[in-house]
Amino acid sequence: MKIGFDGKRALHNLRGLGNYSRTLIKSLDEYYKENEYLLFSPEAKNQELINWSKDLSSSCEIISPQGLISKNFPSIWRSLLLKSELENKHLDVYHGLSHELPPGISQLNTLKVVTIHDLLYLKFPQFFSFVDRQIYHRKFMYSCKVSDIVIAICEQTQADIVEYLKVPEEKIHVIYQSCSPDFYHDKSDVELGKVSEKYSLEKPFIFHIATMEENKNTLGIVKAFKEIYKEIDEDLILIGRGKKYKSDVINYINENKLNKRIRILDDVINDDIPAIFQLAKLFVFPSFYEGFGIPIIEALFSKTPVITSVGGCFPESGGPATRYVDPYSVKEISNAMLEILKDENLQREMAQKGHEFVQKFDWRNTSNDLMNLYLTHL
Repeated sequence: MKIGFDGKRALHNLRGLGNYSRTLIKSLDEYYKENEYLLFSPEAKNQELINWSKDLSSSCEIISPQGLISKNFPSIWRSLLLKSELENKHLDVYHGLSHELPPGISQLNTLKVVTIHDLLYLKFPQFFSFVDRQIYHRKFMYSCKVSDIVIAICEQTQADIVEYLKVPEEKIHVIYQSCSPDFYHDKSDVELGKVSEKYSLEKPFIFHIATMEENKNTLGIVKAFKEIYKEIDEDLILIGRGKKYKSDVINYINENKLNKRIRILDDVINDDIPAIFQLAKLFVFPSFYEGFGIPIIEALFSKTPVITSVGGCFPESGGPATRYVDPYSVKEISNAMLEILKDENLQREMAQKGHEFVQKFDWRNTSNDLMNLYLTHL
């Protein structure tokens, strides 16, 4: 079977949708080497992502734009010229991994699959400009219309697609996300020590990682930490890129003289993140909305207790041993942090039960579910 993927996120995004794409592609490459996998994307520029692409087996090929116009204007290649590339490759399946399918693909005799991660632009329109909302809506509606299969990454997203985009439920299939197998195994003391020294993580700490945008509620975490920091030994460690909202977070930290207890780590490489998860005493992720929440399962695989938000997709990814809080309540977040940090027995119980639950998201299971979905629709 010859399967094509929109490889842009895999080769250009370090977290989020990039992680989803890389894990999916690598898991199929690991367990179903009999197939051909073609990644359609401009060439990677980041060294980490270049190295990732080089680790793929000979079953994988990267198809990048050729010619002066395509190379200099890759967005034109992806939107106007990609259909011809796909046609020439005689694909059995083409899978758009992040909401998009190229114009004209409906004319091709190939199985057309698109993954919809979330409908954030519709559920929280205040976070997006009018123009961006219109662009996203056109892309999402087109992809759902011309696809043969719409993959939702959780049941909550499936329900949202039905409600907001009016896609027939029978067209939508839930295939859960996984995360990199780098999170599946305990790091050695030597590995943990090196990462701890590299980022000065000698003190115990609470951890949060996410792009610093309003819907991630980083400021809510900082405010909750401010309520309890004098009662605990743990610092707060944050990782995440951002613009204006990140500046707001930094300003709040400085204004409240919390910069000796809260640190934002920049330029952390992906290879070090599993060790940071394992070093953390607690992972806090009270997001207002997620399509799935990969960092939650990364924490559970790392045997780190998790606090996340009540409702939405969070119980699907967090399971029964995670602590759920109202993300709009600073007091509820701070109380949960304090209770867990003061109770080592509770920490061990949450870690053990969370690790048992998260095995359902092992990439062997998710890749098997995806391959079966392809095969049953060909």
